[in-house]
Amino acid sequence: MNRLNIAVIGTGRMGSVHVRNLVRKIPEANLVALCDIRLEAAQALADELGVPRVVRDYHELLADPDIPAVLIATSTDTHWFIIRDAALAGKQIFCEKPLALDLPSIDIALAAVAQAGVKLQVGFNRRFDPSFRRVRDIVASGAIGRPCILHIIARDPEPPSVEYAKASGGMFLDMTIHDFDMARFQVGEVEEVYALGSVLVAPQLAEAGDVDTTLVTLKFANGALGVLDNSRQAVYGYDQRLEVFCSAGTAHAENEAVNTVVVGDQTGMHAALPPRFFMQRYPETYVNEVREFIDCVLNDKAPSVTGRDGRLSVVLGYAALKSYRENRPVRVDEIWRET
Repeated sequence: MNRLNIAVIGTGRMGSVHVRNLVRKIPEANLVALCDIRLEAAQALADELGVPRVVRDYHELLADPDIPAVLIATSTDTHWFIIRDAALAGKQIFCEKPLALDLPSIDIALAAVAQAGVKLQVGFNRRFDPSFRRVRDIVASGAIGRPCILHIIARDPEPPSVEYAKASGGMFLDMTIHDFDMARFQVGEVEEVYALGSVLVAPQLAEAGDVDTTLVTLKFANGALGVLDNSRQAVYGYDQRLEVFCSAGTAHAENEAVNTVVVGDQTGMHAALPPRFFMQRYPETYVNEVREFIDCVLNDKAPSVTGRDGRLSVVLGYAALKSYRENRPVRVDEIWRET
């Protein structure tokens, strides 16, 4: 079996997930090094999993000719310049979303990737969920006609901290960004966005200038319409559903409960709640996306989630933010016109 030498830069919450998956679940990967400015935390993870090398400065890994690929899972504000440096060093790159919270930084990173001719895959893991992908395949096949209405429900079990909200770019660029990407994945390019938002369940988020409840309507280039339904607090669990209603039918993916047991008694029928955390709902997606990246590098194929996809999700986030602030529909080309 061909194996790819790869290093992980950033070993926090998502980085440690990727590290464990690379070691335990992806035999095509040979994880040779970790990097984190918190050297002690990275070393503890390396000791646990038998990773032979730990560094504090990612430039050491970029200078190593025996490391052809890197996985970037650092804080969002560092993504763009690590991508740039990795591309200039000729490395193949997987990077967690978002690429950055501002378009000029994304453009610098993507220009470096294009100039170097390396691969870049962005970590929109929900594209790799089997149920969501099955809906997309059914719709794309034309078997149930043309898409007419997309409805995505994404509600977190509890709000983030104020400190997190202040650094995240806000709800549209942090939480809804997944749904912008999923909308494009399911139906196609978006032409217009109209966003409403309120603070209804987490008043502390107003301190960060953020909202906790949003509805975003989308107008797609193919004429279809969409609704993104988001809340920062669903007391019953992590609510993740979508439907694509078409001219000759519908395809929808429901919540995946923690078990399939239904109990009936004199008060009614009772089923299990959805998972409480995104890692319980989507664990296989993080394996699947990195396995695709490694396959693309080993077999010289183009990743299915590109830098353009990463950029467009941020463009849609800015369109939603502008719409919310100005209380009007915003055409996507007001934010960016693709040439």
